[in-house]
Amino acid sequence: MNIALKPLAHTAPSLRDAMRLVAGGVSVVTVGVGPERTGLTVTSAVSLSIDVPTMLVSVNRTASAWPVLQKHRSFCVNFLAADQQAVADRFAGKGGVKGAARYEGARWHALETGALALDGALAAIDCSVSEFIERHSHIIVLGTVEAIRLGHGDPLVYGQGRYGAFLPA
Repeated sequence: MNIALKPLAHTAPSLRDAMRLVAGGVSVVTVGVGPERTGLTVTSAVSLSIDVPTMLVSVNRTASAWPVLQKHRSFCVNFLAADQQAVADRFAGKGGVKGAARYEGARWHALETGALALDGALAAIDCSVSEFIERHSHIIVLGTVEAIRLGHGDPLVYGQGRYGAFLPA
């Protein structure tokens, strides 16, 4: 028996509205070196595997960091602490900040791949690209973990269009 599946009547704005209701940790993904360095703020960075440590990051094709990531094939996921909202804003391009200027106002250190880790981040996970998967408006980037630096503190979270902090129950 063949059952025809009716496509769901979702539009991009309705999916966006639904996903805004889900709070997520905020990360800054750094890419490139020297004057080419740039990066972006994401809530779509997660571990994919522990046995072969692998990270997954979703990057919009229109992001200025995308061509730099393609060229350098490495990145660092910096999970932000609650007091690092200004860093998240800079890497989101607020105020028109672009490229290497996004790194101003914070301290950074290169890890194994040369990608930069943020001092004071909850964790910095340095990765070399193992695969790019193109889907619709985004690129799914899989990265093999090369180095990890741990910090401490409470996470910066984003939900319903605003930043907040994690409050334990």
